[in-house]
Amino acid sequence: MKRFLIALVMFLAFMSIFTVNGIYAGSQEMSAITGKVVETMNSGGYTYVCLEKSGKKTWVAIPQAKVKKGQTMSLHPGVEMTNFESKTLKRKFDKIIFSAGPVK
Repeated sequence: MKRFLIALVMFLAFMSIFTVNGIYAGSQEMSAITGKVVETMNSGGYTYVCLEKSGKKTWVAIPQAKVKKGQTMSLHPGVEMTNFESKTLKRKFDKIIFSAGPVK
């Protein structure tokens, strides 16, 4: 739980720096995380999405949303965590990005 709270605080701090009047300020400089959904699951208010692009898989956590396997998504860049363990999923991620969600 402590690691989750630290990740959440880091995520909120990151978003407060790069958000201006509710509009993502870094979208021009930082590219979106894009790919095809190959795996997804909901837990603890988050949707965990594994995106694949050019053979590379990237795990991203976003606020809970409806996501379907096979769809293509573009997500805002976010804070990367290494060796993140989700207690609710009982799973450890070598690397995961906490994102504000889909690019609209």
